[in-house]
Amino acid sequence: MDYELVIVGGGMTGLALAALLADSGLRIAVLENRPSPQSFRAGEPFAARVSALSPASCRLLQQAGAWEGILARRACAYESMVVWDGTGAGEVRFDAAEMGEPALGYIVENRIVQLALLDVLAQKTAVELLFSAPMQGFVIRNGQVCVELEGNRVLGCQLLVGADGADSQARSRAGLDWKQDDPGQKGLVGTVVTTEPHRQTAWQRFMPDGPLAFLPLPDAHACSMVWTLPSDVADACLGRSRASLCDLIAAGLDQRLGAVVSVDALGAFPLQSAYAPSCVAERLALIGDAAHVVHPLAGQGVNLGFRDVAVLADAVRHAPDPGASGVLRRYARSRKGDNLLTLQAMDGFRLLFGNRSPLLTPLRNSGMQWVERLPWLKQRLARQAMGV
Repeated sequence: MDYELVIVGGGMTGLALAALLADSGLRIAVLENRPSPQSFRAGEPFAARVSALSPASCRLLQQAGAWEGILARRACAYESMVVWDGTGAGEVRFDAAEMGEPALGYIVENRIVQLALLDVLAQKTAVELLFSAPMQGFVIRNGQVCVELEGNRVLGCQLLVGADGADSQARSRAGLDWKQDDPGQKGLVGTVVTTEPHRQTAWQRFMPDGPLAFLPLPDAHACSMVWTLPSDVADACLGRSRASLCDLIAAGLDQRLGAVVSVDALGAFPLQSAYAPSCVAERLALIGDAAHVVHPLAGQGVNLGFRDVAVLADAVRHAPDPGASGVLRRYARSRKGDNLLTLQAMDGFRLLFGNRSPLLTPLRNSGMQWVERLPWLKQRLARQAMGV
C-alpha cells in the first residue's frame, strides 16, 4: 500500500484536506492535472475568480496552517453586506458589528488560497504533490484502490477522494449519478475600479436576469464582480467596448459606488446547479464541486466545500481503515442535510428573485423589510451564512 489517501484535484478543497491531515500519520498523495502554479508577485493584477470565505472557512484554513500565508499575500475583510431588490424597494444590510464579530468574512482570490496551502504542504513529508499528473482511471482490488497514472504508474491507497471539480473524473469513473440543472446562464466576472470606495462592504443587487455582486478587494476602489446573466447576454457583454460596459455595470449596481472607470480580467463561464445524490462509493468520497455545485451567489460556494473537508478529515483522521464503508457512510450522512439545504436555498433565491412576475415584487419587498426590521431573524440568517 503506497498511501492511505489519494486526493484527485489540487484545488482549494483538495489541498485543504491534505493540509488538515498532513500530521495525522496518514500517507497522502495529491494528483493535479495542471502544472504547479506560478508564485505570487506583490502588485500583480487581481485574479477574476475569488471566494467570500466565511469565518468558519477562515478557521479551517487557520487550522490547516494556511491563514498567515493568505494574509501575507492579500485579502480583504468585509464588515458589511448590502442586498437589495432591483425591481422594488426591499433592502437588507448585514453588519458584523451587530453580531459582535470583527468581519462577516474575507474576500480572497482562489489562487492565493491555493498558494498558501501549497506552502504548508511543501513542509510536510507525509504528503506527496504530483502536478501534471492526470488520473487515467482506477480499479479496486483486494480491498485497495489502484489509481492509474500516465506511464503505467499505479498508486495504491485505501481511500480515493474526488476533489476534481464539477467535471469530476473520479465521480464519473465510479459511476455515481450527477443531477444537474442548466439555467442557461453565465457568470460575467472581472475586476472593476469605481470612483467611490467600497467601504469594506459586499454589494449584491437582485435583478430579473440574475444577481450582480461586487465583492471588495484590498484596493479601496477595486471590487471583484460576478454578474449572473443569460448566456447570450453575457457573451454580448464580452464584445462591448470597455466604456459602454463600464456604464452598463455602474447602472446595474444603481451607481452605489459611483462610476465604473475600468474593468479588467473580464470573462464569462457557464453556471449550473448540480449535485451527486450519493457522495460516496466503494472506497471513494467526493468533496467540493465534485459533490455539488451551487449558484455563485456572492462567491459562497467554496464554504460548502470546506464544510465537506472538515467532516471528512474528522471521519478519517483516526480510522484504522479510512476507506471502510462505515467511515464513508458516516461522512455521507453528516453532509447530506447541509448540502441539500444549501442547494435548495440557492435555487430558491434564484427562482424568487429571477422571476419577472410583478406579483412577486411585493412579496420580495415585504420579506426583505421583515428581515431588516427583526434583528433576531437578521442575525440568525447572517450567522448561518458565516458558520458561527
